[in-house]
Amino acid sequence: QVRLVESGGGLVQAGGSLRLSCAPSGSVFSINVMGWYRQPPGKERELVATITTGGSTKYADSVKGRFTISRDNTRNTVYLQMDSLKPEDTAVYYCNADRALNSLRHYQYDLWGQGTQVTVSS
Repeated sequence: QVRLVESGGGLVQAGGSLRLSCAPSGSVFSINVMGWYRQPPGKERELVATITTGGSTKYADSVKGRFTISRDNTRNTVYLQMDSLKPEDTAVYYCNADRALNSLRHYQYDLWGQGTQVTVSS
């Protein structure tokens, strides 16, 4: 079973930047839509941004103009560049893939990473 592995979280001051990365743990031929979600303390998980294989993107209103999602299809890796961070961006950030074709030529659906903590201090 392929899993997703995030990296790049940490502690940053308000106004700063962080870049998150997410890659599959094993061999994957392709991944359809990839995305980032976050779960602030005491709140439910919410969509941050998604990107299709063709590069079409969608963002939550709260991050538009500050966050940029991108992907490298050759590595099936997705990135989230976060600029002008605010304390309300503090959350555990999760990577998601809606469908992945693994090395056994089997589809896996709704893959999630273990999450990476992003903390923005004021």
